[in-house]
Amino acid sequence: MRLSGSITALATPFDADGELDLAAWRRLLELQLAAGTQALVVAGSTGEAAALLDAEYDALLRSAVEIVAGRVPVIAGTGLSNTAKTIESTRRAGSLGADAALVVTPPYVRPTQAGLLAHYRAVADDGALPVVLYNVPGRTGCDLLPDTVAALCGHPRIIGVKEAVAEPGRMAALVALRAEGFSILSGDDPTACAAMLSGADGVVSVASNVVPRAFRRLCDLARAGRVEQARALEAQLLPIIGFMGIEPNPVPVKALLQRQGIGHGLRRPLLTLSTQHQDEAQRMAAACHHMESACADSAG
Repeated sequence: MRLSGSITALATPFDADGELDLAAWRRLLELQLAAGTQALVVAGSTGEAAALLDAEYDALLRSAVEIVAGRVPVIAGTGLSNTAKTIESTRRAGSLGADAALVVTPPYVRPTQAGLLAHYRAVADDGALPVVLYNVPGRTGCDLLPDTVAALCGHPRIIGVKEAVAEPGRMAALVALRAEGFSILSGDDPTACAAMLSGADGVVSVASNVVPRAFRRLCDLARAGRVEQARALEAQLLPIIGFMGIEPNPVPVKALLQRQGIGHGLRRPLLTLSTQHQDEAQRMAAACHHMESACADSAG
């Protein structure tokens, strides 16, 4: 398996009572597939994994595997703060049919680089699923450095890294590690186009929940080296991407999904989008509709 292109970190829809909305989940999956999304992440941070009960996690992943039916890879978020628990979580995802595991650096416990090496090697050695490393220090409190990635990327069960640090030097160091069996994926929507133009394989995106056709087009252009066209499309997407950071993820993206008829809210301590941002959400929802329609028309 080689991961590349437009990969969506899926939000998890809840109904008006805060329960898992599997009908909305199915609609979201089908919309993503129809739009050309090239892989799907279930129960990552955008999916509010920490708020899901075990039975809910199982239901989400099981239904995603069933609906996707092998058309694109299904990647399960399995990273936890402890190595043994991460291995157990990865085995669980494997038993439910996931194709790979997205394993975030252990949150809160702040391991050393040697600890991260030992952690990821243990998860990969267990062999339950191919592993994608995931570095997002702003959320976890620890930073997986490129030298550590370099020590891990030759492992046959470690197939890529999702990097959310938005620094050109960081991405350049990782792109140098790119190999046939190891993908470099941006985890930062605002710099994803630049990352792909510099040689990254794709992006794991939040915004592609609501503009999946546009993100597939952006990835195709950037990965083909069509700089002017990619930058032009990026410029159109930047207001939507910027809106995703107006409040903590996934609050803004779920406000837009709700306007698309998918889901109703979040689970505490996350709250729905603040009143002062509702007008902007309406404008961004209209922009999403316009962009997706334009991309569908150009594809047709």
